[in-house]
Amino acid sequence: MNKNKAFYPFIISIILASGVFIGYKIQGRNMSKSSIYNSNSNTKLDYVLRLIDAKYVDSVNVEKLYDDAISKMLTDLDPHSVYLPPLEMKHEAEIMAGNFEGIGIEFSIQKDTIQVVTPISGGPSEQAGISAGDKIIKINDTIVAGIKISNDMVMKKLKGPKDTKVKITVLKANNHKLISYTIKRDKIPLYSVDAGFMLDKQTGYIKINRFSKTTYKEFYDKLENLEKQGMKKLILDLRQNPGGFMDQATAVADELIDGNKTIVYTEGRTVPKTYDKARTPGLFETGELAVLIDEGSASASEIVSGAVQDWDRGIVIGRRSFGKGLVQQEYELGDGSSVRLTIAKYYTPSGRSIQRPYDEDVENYYGDISKRYKDGEVYNQDSIKQDKKEVYKTLIKGRTVYGGGGITPDIYIPLDTSMLNAFVLEVYGLNLLQEFAYNYYGNNKAEFANYTNAQAFNANFSISNNFYTEFVQYCLTHGVSKESAVYADKSKAFLSNKLKAYIAKQGWKTDGFYLVAAQDDKAIQRALLELEK
Repeated sequence: MNKNKAFYPFIISIILASGVFIGYKIQGRNMSKSSIYNSNSNTKLDYVLRLIDAKYVDSVNVEKLYDDAISKMLTDLDPHSVYLPPLEMKHEAEIMAGNFEGIGIEFSIQKDTIQVVTPISGGPSEQAGISAGDKIIKINDTIVAGIKISNDMVMKKLKGPKDTKVKITVLKANNHKLISYTIKRDKIPLYSVDAGFMLDKQTGYIKINRFSKTTYKEFYDKLENLEKQGMKKLILDLRQNPGGFMDQATAVADELIDGNKTIVYTEGRTVPKTYDKARTPGLFETGELAVLIDEGSASASEIVSGAVQDWDRGIVIGRRSFGKGLVQQEYELGDGSSVRLTIAKYYTPSGRSIQRPYDEDVENYYGDISKRYKDGEVYNQDSIKQDKKEVYKTLIKGRTVYGGGGITPDIYIPLDTSMLNAFVLEVYGLNLLQEFAYNYYGNNKAEFANYTNAQAFNANFSISNNFYTEFVQYCLTHGVSKESAVYADKSKAFLSNKLKAYIAKQGWKTDGFYLVAAQDDKAIQRALLELEK
C-alpha cells in the first residue's frame, strides 16, 4: 500500500483488475545532448530523467526517480490512484491471493514511523500480542522509527521463510509502553471469511474481513453449510472490511438479491455506463437479512451494503461507512511494478455515489475518520453530516438515503467506550487476555474435550468469580499497575466475555471467538432483535 495513504485498517481499500503491459528503457549514461533530444522518448518527464542520468553532478538512482515521479503524479489525481513498486505489488498480490510467509501484519508508514494497520487473523503477530495501532520502533535491534524507510525495506526485514525468527520492539497503542517480541515466521493463512456459524436455531452469522480472490467461494461454502443447519435469518458482518475485488462483492450480493436487479454500476470519462446485475438464483434471496457496517467498511463492502439498502432487501446496522466509490484498473509496468489508476466511479442501484469528496490533500482525506471521532459522529447519530444535495430514494419502499459520503445505516449503533478504563487498556496493551487464555486452554485440554462444539462451550462454560479473580492476579504479576487494577471489578463483565472468547478461539478458532464475543456485541444483539420483528 502507498506509504502516505494508509493509517487506519479501514482505509486499505483495494480494487484490482486485469492490466496491460507498459514498458520503458533507460539508455546508457554516456549520451550526447543530441542523443537525448533524438531518443525515442517524446515526453518532458523522460527527457528530464535522461538528462539527470547523463549530466547530474552526482550519481543517481534513475529507477527511483521514475518511481518518485510516478507516485507524485498519481497522488495529485485522487487518493486511490497509486504506484506499487515490485516488492509492494508482490506483497499485495500474496495477500489477495491467500497466503505468504512472514509475521502476519498489515502496516503503513506514517511520518517515518511503521504503523501496524492490523495483525492478520491467525498469524504469529496476533498470537504474540501485536495490535492495530502499534508502532514498530526496532527490528532485530535496528531502529526503524524516525528514519527514511520504505515499504520495501520493511517487508524485506519482516518477511522470511517459515520457522525463522525476527525480534521487533513496538510502542503499544493503548498504553504507550515499549515491548519487545520475538516472533517465529510462519505461513500466513489469509482467509477472507473469518467466521460462519449459527447464533441460534434460525439465525446465521458470517463475518467477511476483505474481498479477496477466494471470498465468494468461502462465503458460499459458509452460506450453504448454515442453510443445511436450518438458517432462516442471516447477519452479514462487514465491519472493518476495507474492500477488495469488485467481482467478489457482486457475486456475494448476487446470493442475497433476486431477479436481475442491479447490484452496482460504473461510469467514467472513458468508461461507458456498465451494470453489474444479479444473474443467478441465489442461496439466500428471501430470508431475513441484516448487514453490519462501520467507518472501516469501504469500497466493495459499500457495494454490498448499498445494494441491500437500495433494494430494501435487509436492514443495515452500525455506523456510517468510509465512503470509497472509485474504481481502479491495474496496469503492469513490465518490471513487477504497477499503476493502480482510477478509471471510473461506482454507483449504487438508486444512482448514488458513495465517494467522499477528495478535493483536499490526502492527509485530510484520510483524516476524516479521525475527525469523526473528534466531532462525535461515532458516539452520536445527530453528529452525522449528510449532503442534502445528494438525496435518493430506495427502490422498493421509497425511503430517503444519501450519497456522497458513504453508506448511512438504517439503525445507528454508537461506539461503546464505557469500558475503556486504565485496567482494560493495560490488559489489552500487554496482551494478557490472549496469554492467559492460551495458558488456561493448554493446561486444561481434557476439560474442553467434553464440549462437542463451540455452541456447547458457549452455553455451558462460564467465567466464575474465582476464575476472574485469578485472572486479575495474573495481570498484577505480569505488568498491570495496582492503580489501574482498581477498575477490575468495573470491567468484570466486559473482560469476562473477552476472556471466554479467547479461550473459545483456542478450541474452535475464529468461529469460537466470534460466537462468544457476539453475546456482548451491541450491533449483533440489535440485529437479532430487528430480525425477530
